[in-house]
Amino acid sequence: MTGVIHLEEPARRGPAPPAGFALFALGFRPFYLLAAVFAALSVPLWALQFSGWLGHAYLAGPVWHAHEMLFGFALAVIVGFLFTAGRNWTNQPTPTGWPLAALAGLWLVARVLLLTPFGLAAALANVAFPLAAAVALARPLIRAGSRRNYFFVGLLVLMGAAAAVVHAAELGWLTWPAGVAIGVGLDVVLFIVAVMAGRVVPMFTNNGVPGAAAARHPHVERLALGSVLALLGADAFGLTGGPVAVLALVGMAAHAARWWLWQPWRTRRVPLVWVLHLAYAWVPVHLALRVTASLGWTLPALATHALTVGAIGGLVIGMMTRTARGHTGRPLKADRWEVACYGLVALAAVARVGLPLVAPAQTVHAALASALLWSAGFGVYAVRYWPVLSRPRVDGRPG
Repeated sequence: MTGVIHLEEPARRGPAPPAGFALFALGFRPFYLLAAVFAALSVPLWALQFSGWLGHAYLAGPVWHAHEMLFGFALAVIVGFLFTAGRNWTNQPTPTGWPLAALAGLWLVARVLLLTPFGLAAALANVAFPLAAAVALARPLIRAGSRRNYFFVGLLVLMGAAAAVVHAAELGWLTWPAGVAIGVGLDVVLFIVAVMAGRVVPMFTNNGVPGAAAARHPHVERLALGSVLALLGADAFGLTGGPVAVLALVGMAAHAARWWLWQPWRTRRVPLVWVLHLAYAWVPVHLALRVTASLGWTLPALATHALTVGAIGGLVIGMMTRTARGHTGRPLKADRWEVACYGLVALAAVARVGLPLVAPAQTVHAALASALLWSAGFGVYAVRYWPVLSRPRVDGRPG
């Protein structure tokens, strides 16, 4: 199987869809909804922190923001996606029902505890979630002997280790800066994004765009993925300056070539596909900004937000709509609400990265505009997809 996740066009509608509550019928359902709601609430939570209402929070300010966008928002989407894809890879069950609800509850408890003074409890919950998800994913992969996907389990474990380092630093148990572990965690997410995008974007392009011939070149693939792993190693060992600039430059060229081979210019009439191409274009932008940041020409925050808001945010909103439609039996066609979500998140990335590049004095205003656009984009998704994610498939099939 070449794709990460199989999405079929639903059969013609028969009787009325079954009634009931299906939020815990498959992994994508609770985690997509939780991630979207949390993304939409991130702006009000920031406001509460600045106003002093969360003055006793264990994590606050930039550390909380970085931690939650990585180990909260992004990790929730990754886990929901992997649980759903894992069932397709293996034909084995992944968590559903009460086990899935318990994992979603652990994620939610971890988010809440970070806003309380209970640092040790927050640390334990935040480390436990990726490790529990790794165990839950490993079981079907091992039963089916799906060795080509074992590395996803290792990446979830690595995310747990990165979270452990962040909290150990915050609790005073380590002198290693929390920012280093967050940087490694971001590199892990970038690698997951690169692997998943390489499997699904060419497939979705060829399936959804008549005449497209999106291709994958083995040498480009190896160089693109290898450059991300090399950067991960460099960040883990605390390298800076020239070596990081060289690695990022190689990665930028490889990912730009990879994106071009997918023929993004052919996708402009198909929103479910162009949103993925638009988002992936931020990966070489992120790596280009890592080059300039390593040389002291731009602020590192611009590279970080090109990845988090542009690439991760764009791919997440695109995949959350497509996989939710496919796995609830709906047509694979974006409506105006979904296109609005895509546009809002894309504008959030332009505001957060592009405006400070051309008008550095407007950085604060750019950050505020970006946050509001981001919150609106995911808020629309949460409202629009609550009935989709919480109700049974329209075709009556399980999942």
